[in-house]
Amino acid sequence: MDCKIFDLGLIQFKPAWYFQKEAFKAVKHGYIDSALIICQHYPVITLGRCANRDNILCSNKVLAFKGIRVFEIERGGDVTYHGPGQLTIYPIFNLNYLKKDIHWYLRQLEEITINSLKDFGITSERRPGLTGVWVGNKKIASIGITVKNWITYHGVSINIKSEDLANFKLITPCGLDIEMTCLEKELGRHIAITDLKNDLIRRFGGSLSFGSKDASALGVKTAPLMEEARR
Repeated sequence: MDCKIFDLGLIQFKPAWYFQKEAFKAVKHGYIDSALIICQHYPVITLGRCANRDNILCSNKVLAFKGIRVFEIERGGDVTYHGPGQLTIYPIFNLNYLKKDIHWYLRQLEEITINSLKDFGITSERRPGLTGVWVGNKKIASIGITVKNWITYHGVSINIKSEDLANFKLITPCGLDIEMTCLEKELGRHIAITDLKNDLIRRFGGSLSFGSKDASALGVKTAPLMEEARR
């Protein structure tokens, strides 16, 4: 199965969300086999299907002052934060060609993340009953997905940069009383986002045959997307 890589760079959440939906339609209609969308987001809070809005701990005025928008979206889970210090990966995979098992797919996302963090010297793990990846009692990667027609979208966010952790204090992450961590905090040194990106692309490849493409391969009008992303 051929998988196309779409690196959107640093982008606002809304156009990336739109791009996911276009990729989903491309996979559903057989224009491409699968897609791996990789990006960083400007500061944003998203609320999943099970979210309690009370888990946003600050006022709309504070969010507006910080330039943080809020979106209610179709992924599973509660509230989370995305920022430029994270790497977010949206696999648009057709599970009809892999395994029609959502729990299996979630464990695969966790396993890929755990193995990639291991490449950087971080020992991480799952926690029973909780989706995501943890370093001890601290969460380093959040996972929230949607599956329709056995095609996946949304995905994994991995915390990399220390300066981005402060915004997690604005929410109750995933609706849990937990501490968030990141690669730089755990390793005590600078980590280039590109290094983790390349490692994850390699690991997501697995038995899939990856081929690089730019966003125009889906027929998406990239200029308006990028223009909106800069706003």
